Amino acid sequence: MQEHHKEYLNRILLSRVYDVAVETPLDEAHSLSRRLGNRILLKREDLQPVFSFKLRGAYNKMARLSPDELRRGVIAASAGNHAQGVALSARKLGCEATIVMPVTTPAIKISAVRRLGGQVVLWGESFSDAWLHTQELIRQSGAVFIPPFDDPDVIAGQGTLGMEILRQHPDAIHAVFVPIGGGGLAAGVAAYIKNLRPEIRVIGVEPVDSDAMRRSVMAGYPVDLNDVGLFADGVAVKRVGDETFALCRDLLDDIITVDTDAICGAIKDIFEDTRVVAEPAGALSLAGLRKYAEDGGHRDTTLVAVVSGANMNFDRLGHVVNRSEIGAQREALLAVTIPERVGSFRQLCAAIGKRSISELCTRFSDPEEARVLVGIRIQGRSDVAEVLAELGSRGFSACDLSDNELAKLHLRHMVGGNAPQVRHERLFRFAFPERPGALLDFIDAMRGEFNITLFQYRYHGADYGRVLVGFDAPPVQDTAFAEFLARVEQMGYPHVDESDNPAYKMFLGWHTV
Repeated sequence: MQEHHKEYLNRILLSRVYDVAVETPLDEAHSLSRRLGNRILLKREDLQPVFSFKLRGAYNKMARLSPDELRRGVIAASAGNHAQGVALSARKLGCEATIVMPVTTPAIKISAVRRLGGQVVLWGESFSDAWLHTQELIRQSGAVFIPPFDDPDVIAGQGTLGMEILRQHPDAIHAVFVPIGGGGLAAGVAAYIKNLRPEIRVIGVEPVDSDAMRRSVMAGYPVDLNDVGLFADGVAVKRVGDETFALCRDLLDDIITVDTDAICGAIKDIFEDTRVVAEPAGALSLAGLRKYAEDGGHRDTTLVAVVSGANMNFDRLGHVVNRSEIGAQREALLAVTIPERVGSFRQLCAAIGKRSISELCTRFSDPEEARVLVGIRIQGRSDVAEVLAELGSRGFSACDLSDNELAKLHLRHMVGGNAPQVRHERLFRFAFPERPGALLDFIDAMRGEFNITLFQYRYHGADYGRVLVGFDAPPVQDTAFAEFLARVEQMGYPHVDESDNPAYKMFLGWHTV
């Protein structure tokens, strides 16, 4: 171990973080541990006063400023969590704080900084843009810059997290997973752990579209990214620090990259075990842990992931929910072609078997074949091959769209459209209590002499399932169709006739308003 690395051990041990930060618990994720076959421990930095680990490094740096420096005030560039750490530290130390934040920063983080007394300046689309503007403001005001990651005192403050992990769990640990943005947390944690427990693997995790550290390590020097993904805004950094790069290059055992779906799946995993909604960057390390455990076939080991923050913007929750099941490998999205005849829809559902259906959408488009978008609950990717084989054995053509971005982002919300071939379509909304098997029971109730021309269902987690169904029912069958609806209602499926709804006529019906 180089002497430079060993110096960080003393820096971390002497860090002044606990005037404002707390020692957060190392909690076992019991549900996830059972699913992965390993003991999964979560370092709960979401429980810090600003709901993020960033407070550690910010205060450790600011607590070492001279009285004159504090009088001049401090300034920082931040995507959000470092900003809150600086603002709270400034309030504790009695100095003014100006925070330059990218315009893409979630509103919850901006309002939190203002609530803590910090003055917010919004500038640029990424941390790097905000950092450049910060340099100009420093020249104008003379304020002291508080770096978010590339500073020995900041790195040491973040390293206290690694100190706590080893103290809280002195037994064997196979690997610790740390998110990487600028690299301060990964560098600090690795510097401490590798000094004392070099056998423990320390693994950094980055989003696939913000992997500045991985690319820098591969190149041998810090590189600049032209663009960064903004979903995990807390790690949206175009260039890592020089000091953090050197430490991560020398001390990290590996750097893993994960996509948005994997992060969303990790957010759900954290929620199920803790009832806390982590922000995307906060769930990043767990997404990497899952990938490492599943790809490497690791079993019966202890793995630690840092839940680094929980400053989640509420308006992102819908996107997270939509992507989390596929990201956690608990939902698959399939496209299935079936014969366009009465009974085929029921046969498709029977072929899926006892697996829960999360989504089922089709629209009449061809007199010979129907194309159905199907979402199913799975226990792992191996289930998909079994379902595809079963569908094939029953004569259905099917393909897996679980990794298809077009399907996940857009297609699943667009199945429908006009059907000019169906001149006598009638559209109805139905509702039924959600329970296992409820959708199949509903489809059984729809069986009859009327062809289904449109079917749209998606499980939303509500008490009632809601389905939109189109029927081909010409006027000469008015009496029979009325009897059919009455029979269905007696079976417990009330309906709302939407055939004259202008939205239907404009976007789904063959005729226009």
